[in-house]
Amino acid sequence: MGGSTRLDRLRTAMEDQDLDATAMVPGPNFYFLTGAHFHLIKRPTVLFVPREGPIHAVIPLLEQTKWESVAPDAVTIYWQDADGYDDAFAALAARFSPARIGLEGQRMRVFEADAIRRAFPDANVRDAHATIARMRLHKDADEIAALRRAIGISEAALAAALPHAVAGMTETAFRQRLVIEMLERGADGLAFDPIVLSGPAASDPHGTPSAGRKLEHGQPLLLDFGAAWGGYNADITRTVFIGSATPEARDVYAAVLAANELGRRIAAPPMTLDELDRQVTASLRDSGYGDLVLTKTGHGLGLDVHEAPQVMIGNMTAMEPGMVFTIEPSLMHAGVLGIRIEDDVLVTPDGVDSLTSFDRELTIVG
Repeated sequence: MGGSTRLDRLRTAMEDQDLDATAMVPGPNFYFLTGAHFHLIKRPTVLFVPREGPIHAVIPLLEQTKWESVAPDAVTIYWQDADGYDDAFAALAARFSPARIGLEGQRMRVFEADAIRRAFPDANVRDAHATIARMRLHKDADEIAALRRAIGISEAALAAALPHAVAGMTETAFRQRLVIEMLERGADGLAFDPIVLSGPAASDPHGTPSAGRKLEHGQPLLLDFGAAWGGYNADITRTVFIGSATPEARDVYAAVLAANELGRRIAAPPMTLDELDRQVTASLRDSGYGDLVLTKTGHGLGLDVHEAPQVMIGNMTAMEPGMVFTIEPSLMHAGVLGIRIEDDVLVTPDGVDSLTSFDRELTIVG
């Protein structure tokens, strides 16, 4: 079971929002509190955290052994497929009666939320995803070590894969090479399906690699990828060029690199994430390529590839030590050119420590 400190973090956030209980399903928050991975499938598996007292849960009977190994003191109602799950939720509701329940709104599915509402008809049931996510906002030493390991694997894999990037190779072939290199270096899996885009396709912020597109001389190759290790994820982007780079591409690259360097240089407590995004975006707009700015500056990183805090205009959250987020300025000219340089940074008392260190200077390969 996750340490009491983690439960305390959640309960402090719950008290601030006047919640008597929170409910969550298998995923990053469930794992953060219990240390156990359960599949998010058709069988409801729901963890309830009351503001005080033991945790409660509705768990499929087939998961009993696994659940009891991580949460032996939980108040648990088990259920079988033959009986259905509504009676299990009702039995749990007979054990405790929170008046205000916060749901993990960005992950919990409708049928699970409906089951909770049926079991607690008099409760005020509302979305509390942001409240729940607050417990993961500041990474501890073990989390930071896992992030460093995931990032180290990713960067070593990129260094090994880049010599294979040559004109005529397909995007999917290079993607396969990058995946193999990560797995051979100890990755537990992939943080997400790598984005490997070449030429004009690099201008698609979240495009899909194609077996029909080949790397071409003089064209960019955008690589957005990351290894997963110990439950934590890397998220790195580098843009390289095959054989050579045009003068315009070099100018666009220089503008993105300058914005990336600015972000890493100025980020420090107590600057808000709103202000960081404004300054990085202003650097891009002042470069003469302002019409190519499509995205915010970054996002939180940890058990989820995209989590709090968001580095974007309107997020008035102040940076605090222990936060981890990306700084990933980009310029995207649809159908022509796309450049992104993404780093993962850890907020320290007086700035940020870039957990990523792979060369950011314009690189020619192949």
